[in-house]
Amino acid sequence: MAAEPAGIVLAVHGGAGTLRRGDMRMEQAAAFHRGLRVALEAGYRRLEARGSAVDAVTAAVAALEDDPLFNAGRGAVFTAAGTHEMDAAVMEGRSRRAGAVAGICGPKNPVLAARAVLEHSPHVLLIGDGALAFCRARGLAFAEPGYFRTETRWKALLDTLERRRRGLADEDDAARQHGTVGAVARDGFGNLAAGTSTGGMTGKAPGRIGDSPLIGAGTYADEVCAVSATGHGEVFIRFAAAHEVAARMRYGGRELPEAARGVVEELLQYGGSGGLIAVARRGAAALPFNCTGMYRGYIEADGVAHTAIYDEPYRAWETPLPC
Repeated sequence: MAAEPAGIVLAVHGGAGTLRRGDMRMEQAAAFHRGLRVALEAGYRRLEARGSAVDAVTAAVAALEDDPLFNAGRGAVFTAAGTHEMDAAVMEGRSRRAGAVAGICGPKNPVLAARAVLEHSPHVLLIGDGALAFCRARGLAFAEPGYFRTETRWKALLDTLERRRRGLADEDDAARQHGTVGAVARDGFGNLAAGTSTGGMTGKAPGRIGDSPLIGAGTYADEVCAVSATGHGEVFIRFAAAHEVAARMRYGGRELPEAARGVVEELLQYGGSGGLIAVARRGAAALPFNCTGMYRGYIEADGVAHTAIYDEPYRAWETPLPC
């Protein structure tokens, strides 16, 4: 019988900026928890079978992309022009190989497009028509535009456009501003990886690219930690948020929970509402956020999935693992 995988950890997020606690119906919360568990279990199966951290984060993110509740893949929000433009990235820590796509609509799972770039292209980031041509050449599954349309996202766009037409400021609604999905993992061999996917912001300008596909901003992995962020992308880009977590550990001597929490707190001072998930080489993990909540969860070698939406703003845990 195969030995139990050593030291595996997988964390996921379904976006920071949830529905306000008072607006969340019980059945809605149950659906979000269920979606997070499906993603955790999909990634865990890869790790349990001695798959790589890249395998795990790709499987977990793809599961969230398939769930219309989350702003990625099937549940992506609309641009101001009523179209979909999706971004995704995958990064492997030990080699620092990375792949990303931006501004695309067609591939059923943008995270698989990002992984294809990582594995089969000399480039890191492909956009628009060139990215779509690459995905077709690789034989990735495509879906018609109607597959990505949900009435909830369409209504959110119409509401946003009407407020703009009337000269009203966009609502302070983080759930519309920065929905994203992501995963980070440590596999049984000590390798780290991160993956992130998003539809962007409701009513964003066509052509706008957020932090998710930008290596070091919304997605990053090296030998120290793996990070997937979700938040106000422009601020996360300016502060290279995901890389900043690794830098504070590598050069500042911080442990992961302190480094992750410090970055999230600092970003809020500059309007960077959101959060991140991260896992370190020795198995520590952190899931801090600075807004109403963050759809999130984790699973370890025991195979028990833990999920949360609200609770206290900062949560972290330590799991002592071998190097």
